[in-house]
Amino acid sequence: MKTVTRRTFVGGVAGAAGVAAFGGPSFAQLALPKEPIALSVIDVAGNLALTQKAIENYRKAKPNLVSRITFTKAPAPELAGKIKAQQDAGRVDIDLVLTGTDALSAGLDQKLWVDLLGTHAAALPKLDDIYLPAAAKMQALAKGQGVVVTYYPSGPLLEYMPDRVKTPPTTAEELLAWTKANPNRLIYARPANSGPGRTFIMGLPYILGDSNPQDPAKGWDKTWAYLKALGENIEYYPSGTGAVMKELGEGSRDMTVSTTGWDINPRVLGVVPKEAKVAALKGFHWVADAHYMCVPKGLPNEKMAVLLDLMSFLLTKEQQAYTYDEGYFYPGPAVKGVTLDMAPAESQAAIKEFGRPEYEKLIADNPIEVPLQPDQMVIAFRMWDEQVGGAKRK
Repeated sequence: MKTVTRRTFVGGVAGAAGVAAFGGPSFAQLALPKEPIALSVIDVAGNLALTQKAIENYRKAKPNLVSRITFTKAPAPELAGKIKAQQDAGRVDIDLVLTGTDALSAGLDQKLWVDLLGTHAAALPKLDDIYLPAAAKMQALAKGQGVVVTYYPSGPLLEYMPDRVKTPPTTAEELLAWTKANPNRLIYARPANSGPGRTFIMGLPYILGDSNPQDPAKGWDKTWAYLKALGENIEYYPSGTGAVMKELGEGSRDMTVSTTGWDINPRVLGVVPKEAKVAALKGFHWVADAHYMCVPKGLPNEKMAVLLDLMSFLLTKEQQAYTYDEGYFYPGPAVKGVTLDMAPAESQAAIKEFGRPEYEKLIADNPIEVPLQPDQMVIAFRMWDEQVGGAKRK
């Protein structure tokens, strides 16, 4: 993700997210530090493209609390093991985790996260009051141990190059037939580390009419059979979506599975040609996605106090407007009342040029489903690795 210059917003908002606005008994017990502290933020979802400017705005607005912020990125599947090792050693050096549903689920499974809403709800805004309805549904997946910071309806969509795919598939059957006629020209990434990959496998049960779209072990018979059949015509599965888009852009593949953000942003960046097109299969339901702010257990109270203040700041409308970015998680904001005209000028320009007018109708006319529950998502990833793509991962 390239770095772009955005306007800097610092001002009255900073105070709005502070102790006075969201204080309460649990927050009062966590005294803010007397000296500025350093924070470590790790991103396993590409979320910093949406929030880094807003996080830096917090540091600028609160120099009395934060001296510096270190940003790092890592693959989602590696995170849980890393945090667990630090916790076992009693030396947790990751303060804030920005994650999708993948590492959120793994952390819930291994009991790595602080129960933010169970212990510190008074230090945060009333989330049900501020979130978009679908973002509020995504918040429920976090079991109180993460806070939604960005949201989008996601996918699954097909993205293709129209000069190489003259008649795009309109049904799941047509997609399978196309891959048989065009072997190795479709590609998608390992679902455990790819938003489009996991959205695709979670969307198929709705498209195929499976018995229970929320139960991968017992309710996805048609989906697993379809994914295996599709896999016979797929050369390999990259470890992340970036590699997929690079191959689509270079012409070594003709089609992939995508989402609104993974369609718009790589075209903004020039990774994928602007003329790429998208399509939705018959019976399509959106499977929503979100990014979460999670805190590993084991941090000192003064850090926890600052992190809660930072989270509240990132949920203000002014900071949420940065999450339009260059369409990476389109639209992006999780909070109600955040419109594109509030976003930085370069975000508005990018979406005006590379966005798709058909998205508004697709979002309005098709159901928006929540992803699998965290424990079920862990099962789905394991089953895909074992039954579909394990031997072809790269």
